[in-house]
Amino acid sequence: MAKFVLAGKTDCPHYAKAELLADSLQGCLPNFRIHKISVLPHAWKEWLEDTCTRNGWKHEQSPLVWRELVDQGGKAMLLGGFSDFLEHCQDYYSVTSDMPTDIMLSVASENLETKMNSIVEEQHRVSLIKPLHIWLSSALSPTGHFLIPNLLSAEVFPNTSAISLHLLNLEGKEEQLQWLRMETENLALPLLYQVTIHTDLEQAFKEADVILLQDECWSDDSDTEDEEEMKKKVKRISDRYREYGQLIDTRANREVKVIVSGDSFVNLRCSLLLDNVNLIDSNQFVTVATQLENEARAIIARKLKVRTSDVTHVIVWGNISGSFYIDLQRAKVFNYDGPIKGPAYFSQPAKNILQERKWLETDFQELVRCQRAAVASKTCRAAPMSLANGILEVLKAWNGICGADEIFSLGVLCPGDYNLPDGIVLSVPVIFTDRKWSVLSDVTREDNLKERLEIAASELRQEKELGSVAINKTD
Repeated sequence: MAKFVLAGKTDCPHYAKAELLADSLQGCLPNFRIHKISVLPHAWKEWLEDTCTRNGWKHEQSPLVWRELVDQGGKAMLLGGFSDFLEHCQDYYSVTSDMPTDIMLSVASENLETKMNSIVEEQHRVSLIKPLHIWLSSALSPTGHFLIPNLLSAEVFPNTSAISLHLLNLEGKEEQLQWLRMETENLALPLLYQVTIHTDLEQAFKEADVILLQDECWSDDSDTEDEEEMKKKVKRISDRYREYGQLIDTRANREVKVIVSGDSFVNLRCSLLLDNVNLIDSNQFVTVATQLENEARAIIARKLKVRTSDVTHVIVWGNISGSFYIDLQRAKVFNYDGPIKGPAYFSQPAKNILQERKWLETDFQELVRCQRAAVASKTCRAAPMSLANGILEVLKAWNGICGADEIFSLGVLCPGDYNLPDGIVLSVPVIFTDRKWSVLSDVTREDNLKERLEIAASELRQEKELGSVAINKTD
């Protein structure tokens, strides 16, 4: 089978004449196939140079004709321009063209008009699509690989017809981002509209509807945790998140949802964002403690010999990546094999079953604190799967997919009724109603809990002050 490609400027008379000749041959010869490429006049020169460079050809005029030799295992073979194509058709098929000049010009004009109309129609079609813009920082992290396929899901974003996913990784590695984009596109998920990659902040957070900020990675980070290294780390975080906050404030949509996650300075990073935001409501910024909740649920489940999902309503108070406290005052346990039993919907307060108060206040808290590190030491990864799952649970709830009585622990700007310093982000229990969160009011804050919150607030205030000192020294 003869496979030809005919390319030319849309307003070129010779392209129009070659097009008519090719159509005639394709109509009467069963083994003749033609693929036509019409290029707008202003783009022709660049297109021609790129095509010739890629194939090692030399050609300067419109049209350009070549034959595909894929079936024979070879690369494309250049025929040349209109005269070369006409000569080839005469020699091989005994067919020629006698189109008058006025008709050539008329067809060329029609070609240009058709091309312009198709461009306008495509632009109109694209303008009707209003994709949801999701920005993912540290996109090359292991957590990012678990997040991406789930973010492009109607289960997480109901009533969304298209998603534009923006992959941000400030540590360079553009080639790896290109591969990640290709892998994402290869998922062939129906909600995916486009994927863009970014290795700098030039376009960061533009038109963002959802922003997921993960732990930042720096190539010069060391494993040591001495005071100087800590100051350097806090300074880098302060510089970057101050800039993030300013960019989000000026570029993101006013109703943007911002979720800060990770294992390092989570509350501090969220607090730094809020310090540099003026136009967006502070309620649009949260940190997730869901991973800690689920780790605590898993420990209780193992102790009681039930499934992790059978333990609910665990609360995390305080500094998610520092001094936190796991509270079971609202926790329930289903399917527990004890003296009191009931149907599948029957539950018992966790504290009624776990009567070891000393264990709950000491060993249990330490087990939760160490569990993630234990997983990381065995898998050489910082539990990216459970972190991604925690982020997705919060996103679903924020998008209206959760029960009315479901409790989540979120790091939010400290509510006024806690009698704690302004500007502090603490993890507190919240519920979601009509796609908005509110702090759970009917919880008991005993003196012991108040002391723990004060410790967490003091810790966070010190972190902020350390970042402020580091910034001032460089200003």
